[in-house]
Amino acid sequence: VASLATKLSDTFASEIGKAYGKTAYLITTLKEVPRGTEGAVSVEGTLAGVVGSVIIAAAAYAMHLCGPLGAVLAIIAAFVATNCESLIGATMQGKFTWLTNEVVNFINTAIGSATAMALRTLILLRA
Repeated sequence: VASLATKLSDTFASEIGKAYGKTAYLITTLKEVPRGTEGAVSVEGTLAGVVGSVIIAAAAYAMHLCGPLGAVLAIIAAFVATNCESLIGATMQGKFTWLTNEVVNFINTAIGSATAMALRTLILLRA
């Protein structure tokens, strides 16, 4: 669930941020940059990304694929992973020819899954 929530979060954030983001900022410096710049974030894109992850988490919950805690963890993990992807885009994507959008997307969904698993593990250890 977290990997799918992460992917839709990333897609919504990227596409809606490019189309409707009023101001984009580079995630590493918070300096204003043109929309569509690798590593750029906008308020509109970030909010759209959260909406995307909520859609997937709510659907998974409705289909009994996860409980309420799993849905919340998927949303949190998607937010973390989508911001990590922006960080990767800003710092590394242009430096390595093998680091294509497809590879970055794979890394992004892996971060989302790993983050959800790590958060769930921490919760279990504290119980």
